[in-house]
Amino acid sequence: MAFETPPLPYDYAALEPTIDEATMKLHHDKHHVAYVNNLNGAVEKHPELGKKTLEDLLSDLGSVPEDVRTTVRNNAGGHVNHTMFWQIMKPSGGGDPAGELAAQINKDFGSFAEFKKKFEDAAAKQFGSGWGFLVYKSGKLEIVTKPNQDSPISDGLYPILGNDVWEHAYYLKYNNRRAEYLAAWWNVVNWDEVNQRFAHARK
Repeated sequence: MAFETPPLPYDYAALEPTIDEATMKLHHDKHHVAYVNNLNGAVEKHPELGKKTLEDLLSDLGSVPEDVRTTVRNNAGGHVNHTMFWQIMKPSGGGDPAGELAAQINKDFGSFAEFKKKFEDAAAKQFGSGWGFLVYKSGKLEIVTKPNQDSPISDGLYPILGNDVWEHAYYLKYNNRRAEYLAAWWNVVNWDEVNQRFAHARK
């Protein structure tokens, strides 16, 4: 297989009570695996695609053969989004960001509390399925939302942080209370990983 689903970096129940074990099993073992399987199915038709990274595919979708372009867009996006998602969470996470990321958040949003408020608001208002992302653009942090599994990588931007607002990410525990899920999610954010992604984005 050209692409593989990475194992979770922690146990399925490790993010309880914020994200329940049943959701993690379904989300990782069914949804993420399906994106990878669908992407590999597209690559089988055009083996040259398997030599590219996910970033290569998503940053130049116009070069992907038209018969599999939508499949690659949706499923490479789903793969890269979820791979990031598992990494930027951890057991006993949360708290406030530190270091250069914290300074940049304060500079661009006024405070961490204000950033959280704006991020939650943007993600809550994303119609239907999609994601809320934090990106670094022209020397500033920006909040962007994307429908479905679209990635900021397709816009030439590297996602520093992202939260999944597809219903499968929260519905078993939070039902239709997306805002409650978004507010609770900060309790599992892995700020060390997010800081590393911020450093990468600035390069």
